[in-house]
Amino acid sequence: MSPAASFQPVSGTVWSVGALCRAIADALQARFNPVTVRGELSGFSRAASGHCYFSLKDASGQLRCAMFKRAAGSLDFAPRDGELVEVQGRLGVYEPRGDLQLIVEGMCRAGQGSLFEEFLKLKDRLEAQGLFDPARKRALPVMPRAIGLVTSLGAAALHDVVTALQRRVPHIPVVLAPASVQGANAPAELMAALTQLYQLKRVPIDVILLVRGGGALEDLWAFNDEALARLIVQSPVPIICGVGHETDFTIADFCADLRAPTPTAAAELVAQPREAWLGALDLAQRRLGDAVLRQLDRQGQRLDRAVARLGRPSGHLASQRLRLAASAHGLQSAARHFLQQKEQHQQRIAAQLPTALQRAWQQQAQRLERSSLRLNLLDPHLVLARGYAMLSDDQGNTLASCRQTAPGMAVKATLVDGTVDLRVV
Repeated sequence: MSPAASFQPVSGTVWSVGALCRAIADALQARFNPVTVRGELSGFSRAASGHCYFSLKDASGQLRCAMFKRAAGSLDFAPRDGELVEVQGRLGVYEPRGDLQLIVEGMCRAGQGSLFEEFLKLKDRLEAQGLFDPARKRALPVMPRAIGLVTSLGAAALHDVVTALQRRVPHIPVVLAPASVQGANAPAELMAALTQLYQLKRVPIDVILLVRGGGALEDLWAFNDEALARLIVQSPVPIICGVGHETDFTIADFCADLRAPTPTAAAELVAQPREAWLGALDLAQRRLGDAVLRQLDRQGQRLDRAVARLGRPSGHLASQRLRLAASAHGLQSAARHFLQQKEQHQQRIAAQLPTALQRAWQQQAQRLERSSLRLNLLDPHLVLARGYAMLSDDQGNTLASCRQTAPGMAVKATLVDGTVDLRVV
């Protein structure tokens, strides 16, 4: 019997491959996850789907990693082979091949964790204070009279910006305020350079470029200075910040009126190509010429019509005479008609006057008669005729109440046909 034929399982459990992979994955999940790993990037690639695949290695080992599109979209730098990074994720088993892999959920450059945390805290605080408010940011001038530039004299960004401006707008002056863009003294020098441009009066600077090339987070740290950020916000003119590569972000980027992905892009944002302006000028010149020609044609036609009218002044004069005669005839007819209306109105008034006077006399007589009747009704003698008497004292004052009399008082009673002297007893 061959050795293979005599093989017997060590234990009673026989695993399927898939079940064993799942069991290993469960064990990894229970013991390690989540896990943070530091290592050197190797074989980094980004698929068309947006997922990233790479390996982490050091002197004693290597680990396959996958970073899905959602997590890769949160990266704030461009990972490169050979770069030392720290990743956080979950260990698992890729069951179709049985490979151990780390599903990465976050990545940062190694040694920059504290710096990045400080960056995020400063960003949150300044954002809460409104320094990043889009409503505060201004539009760029279409054609600046002069451009301010803040960067290092030894930086490649200076050459890139000057080359782009010289190529596109050689007629616009550029004022350079040099400053260090890296190191402990860089924030103070950057602020001094910006202040110099703010206070410059002899050149009308309409926009400022704040630029430097790419680098690690610590290389760009000067542009995360809080005092520099507040000075950028106080700029009297728009500021474009072009610091680092497209994936690099600094506090200065958020405070500036506009962020450019590179220094060259910052220069291009304020430098419309001279050819475009010349083309627009040619187009405006052609349109202006066409408008002048059309206006000349219209004015020539008006002149022709005026010449045609002035060429026959006798006809125009005859026409005006006819209009004048017609106006005079109309005026005379209107005057006669007005006088006739007034005369007819006077005749009607004269004919109606006797009747109106007679009616007025009758109305006044009737009013007088009605007034006389009302007055007679108020005559006190009519009351006395019905047997009443009017009493008065010896001074002629009318007595209307018993309280006005006293015993022995002389009283005069007026009757309808005379008076009677009385005395109160």
